[in-house]
Amino acid sequence: MGPAGPFFVLASLRSRTMTTPHDRERELTREIARKVENALPGTEVLAVELNGPERFTVFVDHPQGVDHALCERVTNVLREYLRNYGVDVSSPGLDRPLRTPQHFRNAVGHKVALRTEARRRVRGEVVDVDDRAVTVQTANEAVHIPYAEIVRGNLIHEG
Repeated sequence: MGPAGPFFVLASLRSRTMTTPHDRERELTREIARKVENALPGTEVLAVELNGPERFTVFVDHPQGVDHALCERVTNVLREYLRNYGVDVSSPGLDRPLRTPQHFRNAVGHKVALRTEARRRVRGEVVDVDDRAVTVQTANEAVHIPYAEIVRGNLIHEG
């Protein structure tokens, strides 16, 4: 009985528990987007947000809008996740999630709220976007933020 067996088990457990919620959200977003967008053409998965260790919300959009029937179809595509998670499916709402460069391109000229991995919060207007980062004009400065550092991003409803 050598240390290799338990070491590998512990290493495997440690790597699972060291995954941040943000990393898990990104992983779930990739998995779920692939499943939903292949099964329901025209449906876009905007974001997946963990609401706790056993619950997440999937934000979807569709050119014809999001209604209860679409949310039900998305839930049916995600049946396998219901064994381990409570799954909510939602329209993007007024505070639309922003995660990808294209989402931020569509938000140029609009106010947004961002949170970074360093827990920094940035609120302001999207003034520039490229393939690697977004620039937000706050009340005091223009802040250049790489997408990889953004944990959450949402439009700020200006109604």
